[in-house]
This record gives sequence, C-alpha cells and structure tokens, in this order.
Amino acid sequence: MKYRSYLLLLFAILNTFGLQAQGLLGKKKMFTEQDTLRGSITPERIWWDLTYYHLELEVVPDKKFITGKNTITYTVLSEYQTLQVDLQAPLTISKVTQDGKELDVVSLGSAHFVQLVKKQEIGNSESIVVHYQGYPKEAINAPWDGGFSWKKDRNGNHFVATSCQGLGASVWWPCKDHMYDEVENMDISIRVPSNLMNISNGKLKKIEDHGATKTYHWTVKNPINNYGVNVNIGDYAHFSEVFEGEKGALDMDYFVLRDNLKKAKIHFKDAPKMMKAFEHWFGPYPFYEDGFKLVEVPYLGMEHQSSVTYGNQYKKGYLGRDLSGTGWGLKFDFIIVHEAGHEWFANNITNKDIADMWIHEGFTNYSESLFLDYYYGKKAASEYVIGLRSSIANQHPIIGQYDVNSEGSSDMYNKGGNLLHTLRQLLNNDEKWRGILRKMNAVFYHQTVTTVQIENFLSTEIGIDLTAVFDQYLRDVRIPILESQLQNGMLSYKWENVVKGFKMPVRIFVNEKPMWLYPTSKMQTKHFKEKNADFDVDPNFYIYTKNK
Repeated sequence: MKYRSYLLLLFAILNTFGLQAQGLLGKKKMFTEQDTLRGSITPERIWWDLTYYHLELEVVPDKKFITGKNTITYTVLSEYQTLQVDLQAPLTISKVTQDGKELDVVSLGSAHFVQLVKKQEIGNSESIVVHYQGYPKEAINAPWDGGFSWKKDRNGNHFVATSCQGLGASVWWPCKDHMYDEVENMDISIRVPSNLMNISNGKLKKIEDHGATKTYHWTVKNPINNYGVNVNIGDYAHFSEVFEGEKGALDMDYFVLRDNLKKAKIHFKDAPKMMKAFEHWFGPYPFYEDGFKLVEVPYLGMEHQSSVTYGNQYKKGYLGRDLSGTGWGLKFDFIIVHEAGHEWFANNITNKDIADMWIHEGFTNYSESLFLDYYYGKKAASEYVIGLRSSIANQHPIIGQYDVNSEGSSDMYNKGGNLLHTLRQLLNNDEKWRGILRKMNAVFYHQTVTTVQIENFLSTEIGIDLTAVFDQYLRDVRIPILESQLQNGMLSYKWENVVKGFKMPVRIFVNEKPMWLYPTSKMQTKHFKEKNADFDVDPNFYIYTKNK
C-alpha cells in the first residue's frame, strides 16, 4: 500500500505537469528535457559544422515502411568526441559508422549521442553514416501535424508525401535537427516502386531502374534547412517552362497527378506570375541552380525548398475562400503564392530558432499583399492586408520561447504581415521600401538569422529606432490605441496600451489632407486654423483609436 501511495502521488504530480504543459491550469507552458535537446544548440551540436548530407532511402508504400541511411559530413570546429544525431520514434537507428567502423550510440529519446573513437581534430572534414529503418509517424493533419502522408489517388495508385515543419525532419530521417546550421548541399536518393515517381528537392541527376523499383537521384546545390527536404511519390505527369528572370533562365517544373494535367496547365499560370512579382519585390529567386518545382501532394501544401508542394484543389484563394473577406484573395491561388513566397522568407532567410518563425510567416503573409500590389495596385494590396486583421486573436505573443523548439502564436501570419504593412507606411516611400526588401534578401542571402538581426536591419534602413515598435507587436499582445479629442480646432492626442518608450509616428487626414502626428504616452496638442477641422486616422496603420 505504501508503494501504491507513492505511485499515486507520482502520477498526480506528472499529471499536473502535463496539464500545465497544455495550459489547462492557466499556467505557463512547461517544457521537457526532450524539448531542450531538440530546441537548443547543445554541446554535442555546436562543435561541428554541417557541410553535406547524402540521404538514401527506400520507401515501401504497401507496408508504410522505410529503410535507409544518411551520410553526414561535417567540419570539426573544436575538439569533442560526442556527436548528437536526431531521429524520432518509432524509427530506430540500426548502426552508425565512421570510416567503416561501427560506433556506440547512447540514446535519450529522440536525441542519439554517437561516441566517436577517431580523434576529432579542428579543421578536419569527417563523416558518419547513420543507418535506420521503421514505420515513420503517419501525418494526422498534414502539414500542421506532419510525418508521412500515405494516401492513394483516384486510380488506386499510392500517393505519398512528407511534411515536418515544427515537428522536425527527424520524424522521418536522421539529421542535425536544429535550424541554426543548414547543410551546404546534399544529395537525395529515393527508391520507390517502378510504377511511381519520386520528386524531391533540387535537380534530377539520374534514375536507376532495378526492375520492380526505381531510384530517383536528386542533387541540391544550395544550403537547405532540414524541414525543407521532402519526398513526394505518385503517378505524376510532368510539364515545364523556362522563366527569364533576373539571373537568367530559370527552370520551372510541375509534377501533378496524371488526371489533373490538363487543368494544372491552366491553373499553374499563377506560378510565373508569382515569380515575376516576387523578383520585383524581393530580388532574384534564391535557388536558380536548383530550379523551381510545384509538386502536387495529398495535403494543402508546404514551402519545401525548390520543391514547393501543392494541394489547393486547383482553386483560387485558400481552398476557394478569400481569407481577407475583401474579394482580392480570390484573384490568386493562395498556396502557389504563399508557399512560393517562402523561397525568399524561410528558405533563403531562415530563422535560427523556431521561436522567431514570424520571420518566415509574417513576411510571407505580407508577400500575398505585394503580389496584389504588383498586379492590381496599392489600394487592392492595402485592402487585402487590412482585411486579414479580423483573424488576429492577440492572445499570445508572436515570438515563442527560445531553445525549446517552441513556436509563437499563429498571429505571426496576419499580425506579422500587418506589422510590415505598418512599417511601409512609416517609411512613406514605396520604392525605398522595395529596395529594403531586396537588400534584406541580399544581405542575409542563404543565412540563418535571429529576429534581433532583422529588427536592427529594418530600423537602420527605415531610419527610425523601432525597438519599442517591435517589442509592442512581437513580444506583447496589446495593440496601440491612439486616444484623441478634437474641439474647436485643437487636437489632443497620446498613445495608450503601449510598452515603455513607444512613440510610433502615425499619419492622419485633416479635412482629407494628409499630415503626421508624433504621439508618445504623454498627452500632446496641435492647433488647426479651421475651427471645424475634422480628422481621420490612416487605416493602413495597425492600431486602434479612441475618441474622448
């Protein structure tokens, strides 16, 4: 009975921790040791710089089984003898070798610590080979709850795809599963049944025919983040075109289910339109050497680098809906524009920690507006981004907690986009704003970054100290309130509901003529000659107003 009491007490404590982790007790989310091992730059990660992967994998759709190996090549930065590799259950590592010799591995959940025998000397290039197999996690609600999607097309052919953002690439292949260190280039070799094709990242080098199976060899020449790597297997038909872009001829390839070929050739015209608009706003497509692909998958879609996946049912908007409620969202295919926008923001400029995922989603959400701006004008773009505000909850900050693989609030999409739209107003110079976005993609080309780097860059380029503005919109849930009162030609105004030091300028219209106010948290006044002056706040600023 004594032991039973202890067990009941332990169960109660663990259950309480579990409830706290889910926020059901109204307390701060708690994180586990596994969260830290997954989300932090551990001592077993920091001493080696990832340079090359060769992922070799056989996919057996009939059994929902995979088996293969990953060669991991790295440069030694400091002397250390333990190397962390990540692979999530139920997949298992069968062995790890270096120079052909099998090594001991100590596993702690999804983190596997390889005990190196060979002395790791600074500057040397070394490799390990991780062999693994198993029945990978099946995606429950891809791409949000990812893994392998095992589906079939209408003709009964296997239709298989991977997705793993947030969850981590280690859900289906062994890797250094942290965003801070991108591999410089990689090869991907996927073996599938011979009646199917595999489409992965980069360009196709060759196809090996083994009779009952075929191996598709793809090569990626640019740095790539782990979650951007993908496998797509199906009875695909292929068509292509060449886009004459800022860096020359860009191969644009499309892989769709055979029955959808005819409508895809019409619907995918949004792809070169996207490329033209985004090269205008953001600079050259960042991966000319790897080409650009749209690949049909059995889920909504994802920003896999140079292999963007598509499942929007050949509809305009988001599955046929306009998320902005303005009508402008039905002028383009949301998945083609949004997921391809991530090639600049997520794949070119990548957050070091997933807590800063707003860098991916805020800028890419805003790219939808800029697509409209390019083809339909500034008014359409403004109406679209303003229309998205109705979906902002403002319950949690859009920056998450660092070092524990924790995303911020989903407001990172629409609130992040509206923050950027507001910054554009502060600059009040559209061509300079375009120059800043292009320069940002050049300065941080193929880099992993922190939000502080992005904040400092934008403050410098815009010419305003935006520290408090970023704190307000990224790290707080309150929206600034411009409190004002206009009587007999005298306007009183100040900011309310703001962080310390917040003093963002705002544009108003007095008798329909634009002018600027420079509010702080202290009341200020401004006099107008017209006693019957009337004013409105520019709705392009994401703020609330209150008239006394």
